[in-house]
Amino acid sequence: MPTSTPPSTRPPARPSTRPPASATPATQPTARVRGFGRWTAEPTAATVPLIRSRLRSVLDGWEVAAEIADVLLLAASELVGNVVLHAAGAGRLRVRISLREGWLQLEVADGAPSLPRLPHPRDEPDQDAEHGRGLLIVHLMAAEAGGQLSFQADEFGKSVRVRVPVA
Repeated sequence: MPTSTPPSTRPPARPSTRPPASATPATQPTARVRGFGRWTAEPTAATVPLIRSRLRSVLDGWEVAAEIADVLLLAASELVGNVVLHAAGAGRLRVRISLREGWLQLEVADGAPSLPRLPHPRDEPDQDAEHGRGLLIVHLMAAEAGGQLSFQADEFGKSVRVRVPVA
């Protein structure tokens, strides 16, 4: 059963403009954290829809635009699913969502040290493969929304982050 920290119940003020992708931190308006939620769970197949449902509730509460929410919901499904498939033996998975300074960040972490491999968009996909396209789809959707996908490894394992601007 997943454990969680309830997300902030204060809905954020809707930003009037989206920060340009080229903006530096010095040119972006500073704002306090407007929302945060986190969950931990055993990496099982049942965890994927549960995390997705909880994330949907948080995004709805924050009044995130449907297009951006869809990117994060797909990302959560793919990233949590990847932990279930590839890192189930590496301990509990951790999912965090934050909203601050006009950006939403979804992070999925596990105890496995190996970083995922992002296929090149021009690679010819194996038509018979059941797996191997999820990270590429998440990367392309995040980029189309003005965001990015990133990976980080440390002594505790790895985390995969999707960061997108609030529309």
